[in-house]
Amino acid sequence: MLAVLALAGAAVFAPWTSSQTASSKPTVDLPAGAMQAKATTACTECHEARIVLQQRLSKAAWTKEVDKMTKWGALVDANDQDALIDYLSANFGPDQPPYQPLRSAPQQSLKDKYRR
Repeated sequence: MLAVLALAGAAVFAPWTSSQTASSKPTVDLPAGAMQAKATTACTECHEARIVLQQRLSKAAWTKEVDKMTKWGALVDANDQDALIDYLSANFGPDQPPYQPLRSAPQQSLKDKYRR
């Protein structure tokens, strides 16, 4: 009985949580390159691109990170793993400049927006 209730609860809340996660991700592109699309697919399935953009890891650290993420379910074909690590190392290595987040225009407050 408890298992049935747990499954029913998961079925009810699963669509809400997946749609909330997908719609809340900023549309920041990873740098152009042969593995851009695969990195986007593998990395942004679970988190924002910004998480990758701010990293500055060595090739060895990227290897560990990709291994860890694939064990956690990231979709990385074994044939693409080395190329993905090379892409991440080249674009987000310790020799790259620090991450500079994009700044957006300040939002208008609701108070100012609806002031008459």
